[in-house]
Amino acid sequence: MSTQCFHKDKNLATRSIAGETLIVPVRSGIADLDYIYALNEIGSRVWELLDERASVSQVVEVICTEYEVNPEQAVRDIGDLLSSLEAAGLIHGTANIEE
Repeated sequence: MSTQCFHKDKNLATRSIAGETLIVPVRSGIADLDYIYALNEIGSRVWELLDERASVSQVVEVICTEYEVNPEQAVRDIGDLLSSLEAAGLIHGTANIEE
């Protein structure tokens, strides 16, 4: 599994509402309401784990422990989520860390 970490972009506004996390990019000091991203409960938990500077493998481990999901499915789904968040400019990869 990956030891890569991700960090959130600094230019975001986020709110948790009814178990979901809403993410709005802030461009030139103004919220860009044309691009609002919503994360479900598990996506929101992954988002929280990014604050803890957890590696991808640590995120997978936590999600497998907290939710009934097998590791293979978690790796695929979390990888897809992180790739989508990175492509949208909401997160950025950092150098791999030692576990």
